Amino acid sequence: MQASTLTWAIAGMTAFGVITRPFALPEAIWAVLGALLLLALGLIGLPEAWAGVVKGLDVYLFLIGMMLLSELARREGLFDWLASVATANAKGSPRRLFILIYCVGIVVTVFLSNDATAVVLTPAVYAACRAARVKDPMPYLLICAFIANAASFVLPISNPANLVIFGGGAMPSLSKWLAMFTLPSIVSIVVTFIALYWTQRRVIAADAVAMEVEDIPLTMTAKLAAFGLCGTALALLAASALDLDLGLPTFVAGCLTTALTLLVTRQNPAGTLRDISWSVLPLVAGLFVVVEALNQTGMIDNLAYYLSESATGAPLQTAAAAGAAVALVSSLVNNLPAGLVAGSAVQAADISDKIGGAVLIGVDLGPNLSITGSLATILWLTAMRREGLRIGAWSFLKIGVVVMIPALILSLGVLILQ
Repeated sequence: MQASTLTWAIAGMTAFGVITRPFALPEAIWAVLGALLLLALGLIGLPEAWAGVVKGLDVYLFLIGMMLLSELARREGLFDWLASVATANAKGSPRRLFILIYCVGIVVTVFLSNDATAVVLTPAVYAACRAARVKDPMPYLLICAFIANAASFVLPISNPANLVIFGGGAMPSLSKWLAMFTLPSIVSIVVTFIALYWTQRRVIAADAVAMEVEDIPLTMTAKLAAFGLCGTALALLAASALDLDLGLPTFVAGCLTTALTLLVTRQNPAGTLRDISWSVLPLVAGLFVVVEALNQTGMIDNLAYYLSESATGAPLQTAAAAGAAVALVSSLVNNLPAGLVAGSAVQAADISDKIGGAVLIGVDLGPNLSITGSLATILWLTAMRREGLRIGAWSFLKIGVVVMIPALILSLGVLILQ
């Protein structure tokens, strides 16, 4: 078997393991096993594998910062306070609670990124459902998964994958970005809401929200956590405006906020660090190594060539086909490796921003089809498991087909025709 064929086979098995979790093993196990197998068979050298791991440094820093802020907010009661506020404003209406959570999800995704929505908003929503004494929290928790991807191309910082697609000095200015993506983003957000609500309408209609909830005070340490999250949002906006990486400011904000809070409360940092889902870091590192091995097969150069040739003859059709194809691949193999490959191909090919924008929409929105389509969704799953909640791949897929496909078609259509 040729080295390139074997590399592709191992990459496919790695993706399958991450998606299906055979023997109920964590996703990170299968990503690391795939990377180690590539090394053991000599399909990638140790220097190249290390180079792949290092490429994910900004992602690791971003995730660590966000996970620190999320765990701090949870431990200090910020989520419980937010839950009481949300439930009180719902005024006993499950529909109003659904809309309220969806709107909050939009704001968090736009200004803190889709990964933050999964890490930060999910436990807050679960706390709100518990405070509201709803029978089934799943419709409200599904919002966190779907809006994290549906609203992730409003701003460049709304999804770290955006910086991968338009990297290498090709990032449009903020005004050009808004001109290109504002209407497709609105379509994505609105269509996703309508479709998601339609799939959950019976559960929501049969539910009830408590009229009276416990009034939870906002403590000083909870305020510190809130300031840390708001400060992180401002830091991310500033970093994006200055064309800087997002990982370091997020990491610094998370560490400073955690250190200050632990100093005020005189707590041992071991408890906070112990409860963080560190397994997501080797998962990302393993996927970066697999992508690095795929790059050595010449895949990027071939994709860039075909993309450039197709764009020359039929630019609008190429944009539609590229966006749809990348969306499907992202849902199958996770949009992190798909985004890395697609971003490299886009930057290597001589194509218009419209085709690049279609690829970006596919990378951002496509993962709403499968339960492991994006890192944000995997983080959402991790947060769910922590609360003892489960949703199967098939159950998610049945919802994803209804929600993602119309949102993708209409968003791409608006981008291409505007």
